[in-house]
Amino acid sequence: MTYMVAVRAMCEFTARRGDLDLRFTPAPTSLEGMAGHMTVAGRRASGYEAEITLTGTHRSLTVRGRADGYDPSANRLEEVKTHRGDLERMPANHRTLHWAQALVYGHLLCRTRELTELTVALVYFDIGTQKEVLLTQTHTARDLEIFFVEQCERFLDWAVQEEAHRAARNAALDALRFPHGQFRSGQRELAVSVYRSARDGKPLMAQAPTGIGKTLATIFPLLKACASDQIDRVFFLTAKTPGRALALDAIETLHRGATRLPLRTLELVARDKACEHPDKACNGESCPLARGFYDRLDAARSAALAAPRLDRAAVREAALAHDVCPYYLAQELTRWADVVVGDYNYYYDSSAMLYALTQINQWRVGVLVDEAHNLLDRARRMYTASLDQATFRLARKTAPATLRKPLERLQREWNAVKRAQTATYQVYADVPGKLLSAAQNLIGAVTDQLAEAPLSIDEASLRFFFDAMHFVALAEQFGEHSIFDLTLSADRYAPRDKTNATLCVRNVIPAPFLAPRYAAARTTVMFSGTLNPHHFYRDTLGLPEQTQWLDVEGPFRAEQLQVRVAGNVSTRWRDRERSLVPIVDLIARQYAAQPGNYLGFLSSFEYLQRVVALMRERHPDLPVWAQEPGMDEAARDAFLARFRTMNQGVGFAVLGGAFSEGVDLVGQQLIGAFIATLGLPQMNEINEQMRRTMEEKFGNGYDYMYLYPGLQKVVQAAGRVIRTEQDQGVVHLIDDRYRRPEVRRLLPRWWDVQ
Repeated sequence: MTYMVAVRAMCEFTARRGDLDLRFTPAPTSLEGMAGHMTVAGRRASGYEAEITLTGTHRSLTVRGRADGYDPSANRLEEVKTHRGDLERMPANHRTLHWAQALVYGHLLCRTRELTELTVALVYFDIGTQKEVLLTQTHTARDLEIFFVEQCERFLDWAVQEEAHRAARNAALDALRFPHGQFRSGQRELAVSVYRSARDGKPLMAQAPTGIGKTLATIFPLLKACASDQIDRVFFLTAKTPGRALALDAIETLHRGATRLPLRTLELVARDKACEHPDKACNGESCPLARGFYDRLDAARSAALAAPRLDRAAVREAALAHDVCPYYLAQELTRWADVVVGDYNYYYDSSAMLYALTQINQWRVGVLVDEAHNLLDRARRMYTASLDQATFRLARKTAPATLRKPLERLQREWNAVKRAQTATYQVYADVPGKLLSAAQNLIGAVTDQLAEAPLSIDEASLRFFFDAMHFVALAEQFGEHSIFDLTLSADRYAPRDKTNATLCVRNVIPAPFLAPRYAAARTTVMFSGTLNPHHFYRDTLGLPEQTQWLDVEGPFRAEQLQVRVAGNVSTRWRDRERSLVPIVDLIARQYAAQPGNYLGFLSSFEYLQRVVALMRERHPDLPVWAQEPGMDEAARDAFLARFRTMNQGVGFAVLGGAFSEGVDLVGQQLIGAFIATLGLPQMNEINEQMRRTMEEKFGNGYDYMYLYPGLQKVVQAAGRVIRTEQDQGVVHLIDDRYRRPEVRRLLPRWWDVQ
């Protein structure tokens, strides 16, 4: 059996040595890199060959790649690397890796062209100065073959091991049976549809109610698709930490049901949670776990992969046993994991690691998007960038003198736009050309400065410059999917030049940014208890027309849940004061009739606090507890512990917050919910502009901006009450608008609304 590997991937495995060094160095963008390669090729004499596809084998290993260029007249193979600034600052281990790639390409070219000798060159092209530095070595074909064989032999043992792992994994997955003997109602239908989506290479949107076991019903069929060689690996993406835990637990269930399941499951966690030395920088001069990282990586990787479950604790244990950074060890392990569990941003962000690896290695991936209704807001944030003028002024005070002119130019253009603005909030048809040009000029100056003096800019200023880079990148991709707006501070008495103005490229429709991610995957499965109406999510998230739709009938019966509408109450902003007493008394009557644990949902913390205060005043014997703004993990756990210890009462929370979804309170832990809002986003200037943008695109702006997102939150919150086929409960929908047909159509079909 032949194992295939890219030249770059093999050399990164065999030739990387030394420290991990994450000090910011302004690397060229991918577009600048391509332009640099084209410039170098354009300078060569006629007959120069660019982008030469090469393949070679050694024993059971096939190595493939594209050499940047070959000059037949000079008999010189060139490996082109673009960079910025002083080449002497490039770490030595980077240069070693570059030479390894060049020498491997040199051997492949000699073998293909039957050359006896070859000059191998590294061409370093400075994007800023457009100058080349040419480093050359001359080798015989025999010398290059020896080097190639050495690299292959270093990688081959690993390749053989990986091929054996894949074969054993697929055989075990082929024999794997569903761990619970039989599927729950609706679970089989979901699992079959997920498998077919992988088999046919089509995306799937699946709405399935809470309680049927969606996590297992999506992971299990994709693992079976791995067994039949439809896909190579699975990415399980979540919006929140509890979703990661559910995925890891589901896979643990599969391990318990199998005699032996050689399946590597990796959990990716945020850098700030995995960092062992948050007070140190990510380089060998500062952090002991970065010093010699690549020298110890092989042993750490082998030790980690001996365990099937690579959760945060397991990766940390393996990393610290070998004195390497846990966060960056996890990044390395993504190349060898069968299932990766992590946040949405690892695949959908503009610089997403999993997406990049999928493209580089041409993986066939199955992407599972858990609680997919969250992806719209998350993706909007990923593709939105703002610049605050007060932060800009602070950065300007501490910036090096070399940046004074580009900073002054940006300030002039920023102030010019601000002075011309007649309202506090204003939307522009495009990012003003002079403003964008000034921002681009600043970014160029900053990258040049950092290339020459990496430590010359303080951390606070760097944060602003990184924000500016993101802003410029999105401004350069500006289109009908986004809006550009400028918001002035509310201080009417300050001189106009001293007021604060915030620039924002604000994404409204993330579809164009997400579409390439679906194209790169073999299949994408979006699943949630609330994807209704599905055309709203398909349109805004950019899913292709051939996306399959599945609406799973749940196991729950109407008699399990009493759904009552309090149609005599309005929770509109103008009616808040009049709504307080009816809401409080309704909750008290329900509690008196059936004491137990309840959740009450309000639209804001201010509204919540007023309801809680009145509840304590009018009904002091009724136990209440409330969500607080900015609760940490321990505080959230304490809030939920009140339900699980069976202390009867009402916990109050904000709709759409931490307790509206992903909370599993079964049986008597929760017997009812009060939802005193439609969950509609606040009507303000920004949301109204987003509504108009979606009206122009889809012709249904109000529903797309307000009604659909609001009712999704309501259904999610109500879904906390009925978690199993044995649960019984009640939900009170408190607002007269729940009587409207257009609202009722968005509620679950199985509800019997009274």
